[in-house]
Amino acid sequence: MTSVAIEACHLVKDFGEVRAVDDVSFSVPRGTVLGMLGPNGAGKTTTVRMMTTLTTPTSGRASVAGHDVTTEPDAVRRSMGLTGQAATVDELLTGRENLRLIGDLYGLPPARVRSRAAEMLERFSLSDAGDRVVKKYSGGMRRRLDLAASLIAAPPVLFLDEPTTGLDPRSRVELWEVLRGLVEEGKTLLLTTQYLEEADHLADDIVVIDHGRIIAQGTPLQLKDQSGRASIVVTVSRADDLLEAERLIRAEVAEVHLDVADRQFTAPAEGLSAITRIAEVFQGAGIELDDIGLKRPSLDDVFLHLTGHRAEDPTTDAEELSA
Repeated sequence: MTSVAIEACHLVKDFGEVRAVDDVSFSVPRGTVLGMLGPNGAGKTTTVRMMTTLTTPTSGRASVAGHDVTTEPDAVRRSMGLTGQAATVDELLTGRENLRLIGDLYGLPPARVRSRAAEMLERFSLSDAGDRVVKKYSGGMRRRLDLAASLIAAPPVLFLDEPTTGLDPRSRVELWEVLRGLVEEGKTLLLTTQYLEEADHLADDIVVIDHGRIIAQGTPLQLKDQSGRASIVVTVSRADDLLEAERLIRAEVAEVHLDVADRQFTAPAEGLSAITRIAEVFQGAGIELDDIGLKRPSLDDVFLHLTGHRAEDPTTDAEELSA
C-alpha cells in the first residue's frame, strides 16, 4: 500500500457559476492527521464530498488508500469511513442495532457484525447504552456512535467533517482522546474544523482554506511562525520595580511594550534561551517576578493574519450549494 493515504491534485468543483473549490492540492501520509481549517462556506465540506465519492470533481483528481475516487469509487468506499457534520444514526433503533445495520450494509459476515458492534460499543464507552434507543442519547453519545459506525468495517482512512460541532467542551475533549487513539493504531484522518484549538491539538499538518482555495499549509508550529515572532511575557511582582525592570529589559531587548496596570512587559523573543537570559538578569537585580514565559502566535492569529477575519466568520454561501 502506498505511504500516502489521501491525495488531492488540483481539485476544482463548480456549482453553476459558483466555484466552491478552486485548485486544491494536498497529501496525507498514512497514520497522520490533516486538519482542514476554514470558516463556513470556505469549501471544506465540498472537498470532503469529492474525496469520499459523494460528488464528482469538475476537474482534478483524488485518491484514497491508492484508489482513484472517480474511476474506483467502490474501492474508495471500502477503504474509508465518513462522519459528517450531523450524526446520521437512526434515532428509532438502539445503538447496537445501528452498528449492526451498518455492518450488514458493508456485507460483513453476521458473526463479524455482532462482534464488531460489541467491540465498538465498548471502545466508545457506549456498552451500558447499547440497547437503548438512540433518541434518548445525549449529543456527545450520538457523535461517538456515529464515529463507531464509521469504523465498523475497520477502514484505514477516516474523513471527519467538523465532528465536534455542537458538543459541549467536555464531550469535545473526550472525542479528541478517541481520535488520538485511532491515530496511534495507524488510522489516517482528514479532519475539517472551525475550532482552532481542535486543529492545534490533533493535526500533524494543517491546510487553511478560504473562498475555495488553500491559502497556507504546514505544521501548526510552521503556520504560527508565519504570523509573527514569539514573545516573552514578564510579569513583575511589585509595581515599585517597574522602572528598574524596564531599564534592565530594554538593555536586553530593544522593542518592549509595558502594561503598567498588569505590571507586564512583552518583548519579541527568538527562543527559550531569551527567557533564561532575562530571568537571570532580574534575579541578579533582586527583582521578583510573578511569571515569565514564551507566548507563540495562536492559530487564531494565523487565520486573522492570512484572511483578515476570524475563522468563525462566514465568508460565502458557496458551500451550502453542495449540501
